[in-house]
Amino acid sequence: MSDELLDRLCGDLRPARPGAVARRLAAGVGVGVLVSAVLMLVVLGPRPDMSPAAETAMFWIKGAYALALGGIGLWAAERLARPAAEADRRLRWLVAPLAIVALLALAQLAAAPPPIRAPMILGESAVVCPWFILALSIPPFGGLVWAMRGLAPTRLRLAGAVSGIAAGGLGSFVYAVHCTESAAPFFAIWYTLGVLAAGLAGLLLGPRVLHWR
Repeated sequence: MSDELLDRLCGDLRPARPGAVARRLAAGVGVGVLVSAVLMLVVLGPRPDMSPAAETAMFWIKGAYALALGGIGLWAAERLARPAAEADRRLRWLVAPLAIVALLALAQLAAAPPPIRAPMILGESAVVCPWFILALSIPPFGGLVWAMRGLAPTRLRLAGAVSGIAAGGLGSFVYAVHCTESAAPFFAIWYTLGVLAAGLAGLLLGPRVLHWR
C-alpha cells in the first residue's frame, strides 16, 4: 500500500526547467524593487542635484556598494532556495564590498581635517537613513518571500537572513537615488546598518514566512 501511495505521489513529478529558481526569484524581487522605487519617488523624491551628482565618482560608488550587497545576497538566496543547500562560498563574497568601502572610508577620514570627520560620518541624515533603507527593503523582501515559498528552502533562518540582506541591499540602492550623502564613511556605516537590520529581520521572520507547503 505504501509503495502504491509513493507511486501516485511521484507519478506526476517532472524535472524543473533549468534556471527556474533564478527566474522565480528575479520575478519576485523585480516586482518588489519596482514597488520600492515608486514609494521612494512618491514619498521621498529623487535628490534635487541628481545631474551634477551623477558626474561624481562617489555617487556611483555608493550605488555600486548597495547593488553589490543586494546582488550577492540574491545570489546566495538562489542557492538556499533548494533543499539542504549550502551557500557559505557565495556569502563569503560579501566581505569584498564591505572591505573595499571600509578601506575607502578610512582613507577619506585619514585625509580629512579633524573638524570635518564627524560631519563625514553623520552627514545630515544618519538618524533616518537606516530606517528608510529598512522600509524600502520591505517590498523586495516580500517578493523574495513569495518566490521562496514556491521553492523548497529548508534552512529557513539562514534563507530568511540572506533574503533580508538581498532586500536590504536593493532597498539601499533605491534609497541612494534620494540620498544626498556622498562621503564613504557615511554610507559605510549607515547603509550597512540598514542592510544588517533587514538581514536581522529576515533571520527572525524566516521560520515563520518561508515554510513551504
